Amino acid sequence: MPERAAVSGSRIAVDDRGVTITYAALDARAASLADALRGAGYGPGDRVATLSGNSIDHIVAFFACARLGLALVPLSWRLTPAELAALAVRTDPALLLVDEEHIALARETRERMPHAVPTAILGTTGIEREVPARRGAPVPPRPVRDDDALLVIFTSGSEAAPKGVVLSHASCFWTNHSLAGALQLTEADVVLSMLPQFHVASWNVQPLLAWWSGATVVLERTFQPARALQLIADRGVTAVMGVPTQYRMLADDVGFAASDLSSLRHAFVGGATIDPALADAWAARGVPLVQGYGLTEAGPNVLHLPAAEAAAHPGAVGRPYRHVETRVVDHATGLALEGAVTGELWVRGPGMFSGYLDDPEATARALEDGWLRTGDLVHRDHAGVFRVVDRIKEIFITGGENVAPAEVEQVLAAHPAVAAVAVVGAPDPVWGERGVAFVARAPGAPLGADELDAHARGVLAAYKVPVRYVLVDDLPRTALDKPARSVLRARARTLVEEDAHERR
Repeated sequence: MPERAAVSGSRIAVDDRGVTITYAALDARAASLADALRGAGYGPGDRVATLSGNSIDHIVAFFACARLGLALVPLSWRLTPAELAALAVRTDPALLLVDEEHIALARETRERMPHAVPTAILGTTGIEREVPARRGAPVPPRPVRDDDALLVIFTSGSEAAPKGVVLSHASCFWTNHSLAGALQLTEADVVLSMLPQFHVASWNVQPLLAWWSGATVVLERTFQPARALQLIADRGVTAVMGVPTQYRMLADDVGFAASDLSSLRHAFVGGATIDPALADAWAARGVPLVQGYGLTEAGPNVLHLPAAEAAAHPGAVGRPYRHVETRVVDHATGLALEGAVTGELWVRGPGMFSGYLDDPEATARALEDGWLRTGDLVHRDHAGVFRVVDRIKEIFITGGENVAPAEVEQVLAAHPAVAAVAVVGAPDPVWGERGVAFVARAPGAPLGADELDAHARGVLAAYKVPVRYVLVDDLPRTALDKPARSVLRARARTLVEEDAHERR
């Protein structure tokens, strides 16, 4: 930040709901806060947890931590106080920073913690005016190292207890350097940041690269499609990153067809593979969507597919970014596979995580000779382009045959009356497991289980067809708007057990 402030000091670094801050002012506030934190005894290795929406104040805290060798741990304000307290205990923060909106949530969280943690409000009237003293002895200052933790991002925990992913200064540098090979930002660019800052993409997919390049980042605190479309037009947004659900909500907004999207040059998609029909809707507005793939442990940037290649590789997520190595491995034997094959994706490179926070056993399970085992089943074609088949742990076996829920979901989602769908495996005494589909209907659309079953049987092999369809108003979701499969699996298991009991 000091180098960029020296070059682009008068340019706008952040636009936070109309309140702006220049690079010079951002750097000055971060430097002042870093000095105050150092004076209060905080130092390299300390962790600073936050409960905050997207804001300038939160970004100031991030850059202050970066200057001092502290790790910023942004916690999800979508969690309950009990869940947050559990994460806070695992984090063992030296300091907790909270914005005004989440004071009550922070208070309830602290009440559930075994010991008090120094706490302050973010901003110029809070932590930037007075820093609470560190508990215990002051940490001796030293220069920041490349391997110092910069961010600790907790995974969504859809399958198990959330794990804290430690990203070092080196990791963040290299993942953004990789991204720069596919996204050339300049001082003239304006990036719209729509994801919450407790997610890795809110830092390492466009914003940090934007600040590296001298561009402006427009912050959205909550995602509202109509407002986002207006911001694109009003601020002249040139780059944006979002998950498929956000792009769908934008395309479905009544103002989408008339919105001015002429400034938008880079629209990245992550979190899941985008539906071709949705990609076509954006392309018709002159905005080609660039599909990507990543995971927090990889920084997160791993694969991307330029929009120009999407038609030739439908459903694909692309090739590796520069400085990212990939291999496809036979999940059963651990042997690397060559050519056009299907297997588990392994990733290696300087942007990888340092490990899971205070969890060497989980870290050892995730790594193999320096390779990150992603747990994703992928297909690599003859051109070296990857397509995600499914999460290995989500594949279920029925009658000895593997079923990928993503394949079944794609078929069911093609029904015009289906708004969202998730398929999970449930225990079956005869077949081992059978599929249960949770289906949310499109607004006002009539739909029944028999119709869904007939639709599925017209496309899928019989063993892939779900044994039961559960119509729901909406799917339970994780913080990144993915289906909460652990919740659905538990519900599917209960429903199947109830069915078996009734038959008895």
